[in-house]
Amino acid sequence: MDIKNIVVNRRIRGFQFFFLIPVLIILSGCVKKETTSEIPSVISIETLSEITSETGEIVSEPVSETVSETVSEPESNLLPEETVADSPTLLYQGHGSIRIQTAEGKVIYIDPYAGDGYDLPADLILITHGHYDHTQTNLIKNKKDDCKTVTWKDALTDGEYQNFDFDFVSVQAVEAGYNKNHNVKECVGYVLTFPNSVKVYVSGDTSKTPQMEKLEDIDYAFFCCDGVYNMDPAEASECASLVGAKHSIPYHMKPADPKDCFDQTQADAFEAEGKIIIKPGDELQLTVE
Repeated sequence: MDIKNIVVNRRIRGFQFFFLIPVLIILSGCVKKETTSEIPSVISIETLSEITSETGEIVSEPVSETVSETVSEPESNLLPEETVADSPTLLYQGHGSIRIQTAEGKVIYIDPYAGDGYDLPADLILITHGHYDHTQTNLIKNKKDDCKTVTWKDALTDGEYQNFDFDFVSVQAVEAGYNKNHNVKECVGYVLTFPNSVKVYVSGDTSKTPQMEKLEDIDYAFFCCDGVYNMDPAEASECASLVGAKHSIPYHMKPADPKDCFDQTQADAFEAEGKIIIKPGDELQLTVE
């Protein structure tokens, strides 16, 4: 072959090479597009590792953004704002004394005696029995014009436990007593049911009662456990098991003293599923779980 033919052939090959470049680019784009089209729009970490291992490619930022968008956020333990807004707030005042303010702003006092927090005008006062450390209604300086006071005498009449329906709470009187210091005919406990369906059991001063195992769907239960005038933490723990509330709370943990009315040792000795320990002055949001 002469020199002239060699030059011409090289020119033809060069022309063919440059002609093939755009074709190769187009084909590579199609292959890449076809490959990436197989990547699902929602990618798990496991799927991502499979794709990278099969293609041998390192996935760039756009794919990592897709992964971050599809990783679910951990569930929050915080309740939705509307749930909290609709729930009553309980203030443990100490000893056997409790104040509950409903979502509508209604105020309920139970066995006033210890601690602070008696400044809110009362809509309802509940008394479990006649001992002085449960009956200090004089601490409640303000009462609404239509405030109702329900005592053990109203709650237990002719041997029958009574129910009371208000527009902001329903109150069921239940058994209490059964020890030498508390006559079952002169003591009651209460189950309060609020508009958000929360049910709160307040034992009052008592030992174990036959009715405890019949109580149903209690969300928060208070059990006295001073071990002097009432059951001790061991018996209170047994009662908590009978009631089976979602949350059980020890209270009335030592003989009456309106200022010194919390005993950590007694509280720690009380055992129950869903146990909560609250101290005088602590607040508790009564929410449905």
